[in-house]
Amino acid sequence: MGTALAFMMAVTALSLPEAILLRKVLKPKLLAVFFGVVASGIVFIGYLFNFIIR
Repeated sequence: MGTALAFMMAVTALSLPEAILLRKVLKPKLLAVFFGVVASGIVFIGYLFNFIIR
């Protein structure tokens, strides 16, 4: 269940159109930090959700 949740969040949060839009607003280093934090948060939520559901 957590894997499906993480996948659904990642599809919208880490998409190419979002990166293109954010590239116009953020510098490349900050954009990389943003995607890194969001990706690690999504992975953490997926593991946490799998742990809680068991």
